[in-house]
Amino acid sequence: MQIQLLKSKIHRAAVTDANVNYEGSITIDRELMDKVSLREYERVLCGNLANGERFETYAIAGEAGSGAIILNGATAHLGKVGDRLTIMSFASVDDAEAADWKPNVIVLGENNGIITTR
Repeated sequence: MQIQLLKSKIHRAAVTDANVNYEGSITIDRELMDKVSLREYERVLCGNLANGERFETYAIAGEAGSGAIILNGATAHLGKVGDRLTIMSFASVDDAEAADWKPNVIVLGENNGIITTR
């Protein structure tokens, strides 16, 4: 049997821009993606801590070290600059592997700098 478990989580990511004219997705600083093993074009679930909105989209890599968290396309209507997001991806894991499973989690602070890794 396989179950869905949290694979990657970027917690308290501050939205740095929103672009309704882009075709879709969320742009995430490449260094942040690498830190939690999030792949480009991977499906993500986002929760906006400011307004309670939840949405699914896919991740695209932004400039490494930029701190970019950009809502693109329709998702640009679900948050504004400064809103804090939790960005999550999930994996299908064999039941046996699930017992020792540990997701890659980072918590961000000012300028989307990493303050905690686990």
